[in-house]
Amino acid sequence: MTHAALPGAPRGALRALIRVFNVNKTSWVGLAILLAVIVIAVFAPLFTAHDPLAQDVTHQLSGPSAEHVFGTDEYGRDTWARLIYGARVSLAVGIASTVIAMLVGSAIGLLAGWYGGRFDAVMMQVMDVLLAFPSLILGLVIVAMLGATTPNIVLAIALTSIPPFARIARAPTIALKEREYVEACRSLGYSDARILLVHILPNIAAEIVVMGSLWLANAIRTEASLAFIGLGIKPPTPTWGGMIRSGFENILDSAWLAVVPSLAILIVIFALNLLGDGLRDAVDPKLKNEV
Repeated sequence: MTHAALPGAPRGALRALIRVFNVNKTSWVGLAILLAVIVIAVFAPLFTAHDPLAQDVTHQLSGPSAEHVFGTDEYGRDTWARLIYGARVSLAVGIASTVIAMLVGSAIGLLAGWYGGRFDAVMMQVMDVLLAFPSLILGLVIVAMLGATTPNIVLAIALTSIPPFARIARAPTIALKEREYVEACRSLGYSDARILLVHILPNIAAEIVVMGSLWLANAIRTEASLAFIGLGIKPPTPTWGGMIRSGFENILDSAWLAVVPSLAILIVIFALNLLGDGLRDAVDPKLKNEV
């Protein structure tokens, strides 16, 4: 028995995804915006001639100009340069924490759904306890205890995101393990690990990816919130949340310092939501049949 012959195995996933995206064209908008932000962040030196850490006391809190498109902050640092270099931090922390949450949460959900019984009950109770805390509050507690370093911030955000991935992996695993092809795999002596990784995981991966696109937005927002309250990556490293915090202190004199990074976060979250809608449509059986 080969995986390609299994019922429900994903076929022509890329073609189906493109077809659904063509129907839900706003998904292309979200994808384009997200890719543009990633390219600008990765190749930041190509999009600005200014050093994000360079101070110029002669141009403190200067308004937008030809030299400084979005003005400068209280230390005379170029806001545009700090914005695009800050995108690196926000995207890196968001993507890393979301990937960790996807891997750990999916593994917990798969094992809980597959083995059931007491293990399932205990793991889901642990997930319920984590879900009882708002993500920002739980992240704040973890960072306050461990320290505001990049690895700790990633760990804190990932921990708050694990329960949703565990939940979304568990439910279809319970349904799929009763399917005929899984019973056939068992009769052939396949190990649990092989059945889970080769025959069940590919059939639920799309739902996990959709959840990942939505929780990436949550991770970016949480990182910015932690930075805003002073528990993010320490200055002078540019971060969007840190820029908003700094801009808020000068909101009456230089409103653009807070508005610009706030709009950046809004645009990225908006793009991820549009992209998530397209991915959701691609994996929704009812919507697939309409395409």
